[in-house]
Amino acid sequence: MNNLNDPPRWNIQPDPRGRGAGAGDGNQWNYALLVPMLGLAAFRWIWSRESEREIQKVKDQYDKDVSTLTSEMEARYRDTLTERRRAAAMLELELEKERQRVKGYKQALISQSQQLMEERKKLSQERQSLEEEKQRQVASGAAGAVLHHALERENDWHRRATTTLKELEGQLVERQNAYCSLIQPRDQRLEMENNMLLKVVKDPIGAELDLESDLRDIFKRDKHCADLLNMDKRKNGSLMWVYLKYWQLQVTVQKHKKAEEAIFGGKFQSQTK
Repeated sequence: MNNLNDPPRWNIQPDPRGRGAGAGDGNQWNYALLVPMLGLAAFRWIWSRESEREIQKVKDQYDKDVSTLTSEMEARYRDTLTERRRAAAMLELELEKERQRVKGYKQALISQSQQLMEERKKLSQERQSLEEEKQRQVASGAAGAVLHHALERENDWHRRATTTLKELEGQLVERQNAYCSLIQPRDQRLEMENNMLLKVVKDPIGAELDLESDLRDIFKRDKHCADLLNMDKRKNGSLMWVYLKYWQLQVTVQKHKKAEEAIFGGKFQSQTK
């Protein structure tokens, strides 16, 4: 009968052949291979767990760094956007101030132009009255000869005054061109203005026509410039051209007034006898 308590090969038995030199392969070799395999499996398991832990640690640190960097970038973006908006608001405020200033200059220029036009109209009426008086004097014979002689005497003053205004016109054109230039120094323009003021102060004709105050008004108010591509200097300026016409008309009126004063002052009475 079979021994149920000792079935064949169920229990590990020593090798009946012994461990001598003539013995065959036994169970000791199975144990010898099993231990390294178990050690290798344990090492791989520990290595896998450590690798997963390191990978997770690196991933967590990466997520943290990305989150920190994103927060910093968002904060910088908000700060930059705030600064840009503040700068844009300041520029808009400055632009509005400049608009109001230009508007004020335009209104002042319009008012000054209207005033000059009124003066011109008044001088034109005076000139017309003088012309009518001249015609009456010429029609009277001897008085006409006196008037003609008086006007001839004033022609020299008229020529000098006209020459002065012509030179002043050229200087004003250059001054306005310097004002409108983007590269010409401001000091050079100021020197040109000072030279013009000194010249009209020293010139008797400038004093008679009160050119100094008119020039100061031009330097203060005439800010008109043609477009950037303009090559004609005479297209710059606005108020100065009104003043030049006013001065020319004033010279003509002054010539006739001087002649009239000479006639009625008795300067030519001896010449008509």
